[in-house]
Amino acid sequence: MKKLIIALFVSLAGFSYSQEELTRILFILDASNSMNKKWGNESRFITAKRIISNSVDSLRGIPNLEIALRVYGHQSPITANYQDCADTKLEVAFAKNNHDAVLGRLRTIRAKGTTPIARSLEQSADDFPDRKARNVIILVTDGVEACDDEPCVIADKLRAKGITISPFVIGLGLDMSYLSHFDCYGNYKSAEDPAAFEAVLKNVVDKALVNTTVQINLNTIHGKPLETDVTMNLYEAGTRNLKYTYVHTLNELKLPDTIILDPSIQYDLFVKTLPQQIKKGIKIHKNTHNTIVLPAPQGKLKVVFDQPTRYNFVDVRVMEKGKVNTLNVQKFDQIQDYIVGDYELEILTLPRRYRSIKIDQSSLNTVSIDAPGIVNFKAYKIVTAQIFEIKDQNIFEWVCDLDEKTNSNTFILQPGKYMVVYRQADMKSTSYTKQKDFNVYSNKTVTINL
Repeated sequence: MKKLIIALFVSLAGFSYSQEELTRILFILDASNSMNKKWGNESRFITAKRIISNSVDSLRGIPNLEIALRVYGHQSPITANYQDCADTKLEVAFAKNNHDAVLGRLRTIRAKGTTPIARSLEQSADDFPDRKARNVIILVTDGVEACDDEPCVIADKLRAKGITISPFVIGLGLDMSYLSHFDCYGNYKSAEDPAAFEAVLKNVVDKALVNTTVQINLNTIHGKPLETDVTMNLYEAGTRNLKYTYVHTLNELKLPDTIILDPSIQYDLFVKTLPQQIKKGIKIHKNTHNTIVLPAPQGKLKVVFDQPTRYNFVDVRVMEKGKVNTLNVQKFDQIQDYIVGDYELEILTLPRRYRSIKIDQSSLNTVSIDAPGIVNFKAYKIVTAQIFEIKDQNIFEWVCDLDEKTNSNTFILQPGKYMVVYRQADMKSTSYTKQKDFNVYSNKTVTINL
């Protein structure tokens, strides 16, 4: 089954063009019969025309820009016995301020024919008046070549004429093996629905206009750009003027995805890892592909009990080693990424437990502590009481107080030796103070009568 593809072809004359140079964008629209199939609430063809029309309309008033429209598959209907592989035509030629002409022609075109991609690409080389401008082709199609021609052969012919093809191919729900048809063109992306199609087309047009692309490499400790799926904030350098926010992504080739940044300003990059990584004073070079490299090696942390327990609703305070500020409060059994390095953990059990941990690259670093036990305190009268953990050398570390509003208290405590010191609340003499020692064991319940 055919699927929606958008391919961007950039024609270069062998040198860099500045933003002020003339740019020409040729839209090639697939009007084959398969474009009449439903896609969401409307057909692929109606969706494609609507989104392309919006894009064309948004290009009004942009200086040094000309557009044109070529269509294929719209002149001869396809039948069981015939397909017109010559059905491709330049409907609106390049000119200044011809947006209304393009929009008007888009409204009248109907989809009915076949898919002569190769022949359309071959003829498009002559649609551009010259090679002095920056020439761009945006092809919108829902399938692969339907005629006998080979688009890859045509691509080679265009290169031989001095036209270098550097496409983006975007497929709707596209099986990765299907994309092998476009290997000779270049890179590709996928769009899952009309909204994604619209976003991708905007991104493609932006790249065509700006001619400046950026990838952000978040490197492992081995210098590989494999870290991803983290938010990035890009501020105008030296300010809190937020210009862009992205969630870092690796593309289908497992490489950092390409984004568009305005090259007229410098940037401060904040990558929201734990802790965040920062790079300041980034300069973007015009008319080229920029690579920003930032070390952001990460590993994973998980804190668990050494035995199954239903009392795992515990928080873990995470701090960088040597720092007192809380970096994160993490839940038990949760897996969280952290920058490679040394950390201190305060595990918010009763009583507190403390651990030091080293986070290693791309590994799951697990901290295990004893499963807790249950202590029930029963008193026939309200008591004033405190619980202490008995440490070595007769050190008594306060754990918590009993609730004086009730004569029944239950606590979830870590295994260990304890002492409760108490006095009946209504007895105002210190001499009535009592104490009891008790032990807590993992997954065991003990009752202390006061």
